[in-house]
Amino acid sequence: MASTEQTRRTDTGSRLIKAAPSVIYRALVEPEAVASWRPPKGMRGEVLAFDAREGGSFRMAFIYEDAGRHGKTSDNADVFEGRFAELVPDKRVVELVAFESDDPAFAGTMRIVTTLEPVDSGTLVSVSCEDVPLGIGEDDHREGIASSLENLAAFAET
Repeated sequence: MASTEQTRRTDTGSRLIKAAPSVIYRALVEPEAVASWRPPKGMRGEVLAFDAREGGSFRMAFIYEDAGRHGKTSDNADVFEGRFAELVPDKRVVELVAFESDDPAFAGTMRIVTTLEPVDSGTLVSVSCEDVPLGIGEDDHREGIASSLENLAAFAET
């Protein structure tokens, strides 16, 4: 059997958002904003705890709107907790995230790095998810990242 280090992967996504880095950064560190844009299509978010400072922790639930989907934590939800490892205003957010699940395929800590690069027409937002748990399908995860970035654009551009 391959070791976990050899089988974990990094999934990425990026999107040009027509908003200033400061607007997008606030959307990354304000709990109400995160709850509105972060859940991918077909889910809604609930913030259970949120302390946006370096070393601060958070806990969230993504609830499936389709009763036919099964969550990582319960029948209809993915619950995860994390810590803000790095917060560089208007430039970068690094989160360490772990899912609450009895399934070992979802175990471990995923490192999510979001970078904000100012460009002429707005901000290039890039997301890199490192050490993705094996239970998260690559195509599904990339679609989820793209969906969350689309939601972030709709939130920040209004």
